[in-house]
Amino acid sequence: MQLSMQQEVGMPRVTVSPKFQIVIPLEIRQRLRLRPGQQITLLERDGIITAIPDVRLEKFRGILKGMSSTQLREKQERI
Repeated sequence: MQLSMQQEVGMPRVTVSPKFQIVIPLEIRQRLRLRPGQQITLLERDGIITAIPDVRLEKFRGILKGMSSTQLREKQERI
């Protein structure tokens, strides 16, 4: 039995449907916590498609909590 490169390194393989749709494998959906209706941005470069899940801004609330503001640049220093 011969395995493809994707199978050898454990990469999931999907098939494009006649409507040009794909199903994201369950293990990836769970790992990325994808939800039905969530939008994903697709980028194509040199024949490689990259899917980037859009993240709601609310998820970033509090990400900078406790950060020191003493090292911030002044407006005139910004480009």
